Amino acid sequence: MAEFRLEANDFERIRSLIYQRAGISLHAGKQAMVYSRLSRRLRETRHATFTEYLQDLEKSSNDNEWQEFVNCLTTNLTSFFREDHHFQILGDELKQRGSTPVRIWCNAASTGEEPYSLAMTVIEAQGAQTQSRLLCTDIDTRVLATAKRGVYDAESRGLSTERLRRHFLRGTGANSGSIRVKPELARMIDFQPLNLMATSWETGAAFDIVFCRNVMIYFDAQTQMRLMQRMHGKMNPGGLLFVGHSEHFSDTRGLFRLRGKTVYERL
Repeated sequence: MAEFRLEANDFERIRSLIYQRAGISLHAGKQAMVYSRLSRRLRETRHATFTEYLQDLEKSSNDNEWQEFVNCLTTNLTSFFREDHHFQILGDELKQRGSTPVRIWCNAASTGEEPYSLAMTVIEAQGAQTQSRLLCTDIDTRVLATAKRGVYDAESRGLSTERLRRHFLRGTGANSGSIRVKPELARMIDFQPLNLMATSWETGAAFDIVFCRNVMIYFDAQTQMRLMQRMHGKMNPGGLLFVGHSEHFSDTRGLFRLRGKTVYERL
């Protein structure tokens, strides 16, 4: 027997709320996932039913609980140097620019593997004295806390022996089996919470490189187009936009042109 009952009208309300808050479009087959993730909040907030929880959430001015609601329903699947061809393209681009500093935005930072992969690529292409900087954002505050710590399992997928030696410190004693990113890597990155559905993005100057990978798959076509237009406005001409392997944007020809495999150039 299930601990709670997720009624059809509760599920539809959850779909509506997460769409309003985060732009995430949950399809009808996600009831089990929603139950698994949100039932934890019911236990922690001591609600007996989803209906009661959602009623209190909608009446609440508590931003912390709204953040917990969003955190529960976001998906964080990542690894170091995932879709490795992107980092090879980025490295080639940086080498062509020489020592010229670049601004990079990773807007789905998750637990930090992608941001640190980007930082490693920058250092390997431009040297340890690079002045390039990264802004790495995510809507989920829990994963950002993990990213800021920069501590991972020593057996993490995607890291070569050379990169482990060059960019990480190995834990000893009680921390044996863990690795921590070196300070010169960490200081290149500014981690910030950011909701792509926010009316304004406080991201500073325009970017030369944007990684927005496996983000758009959670949005409907209208939301995707609006975000592509906004990202276009945040990028320098000729800047590169990297997207996920299953994301294609043929309707943005006036904004971007295909430069490589799931890599677009800002027009």
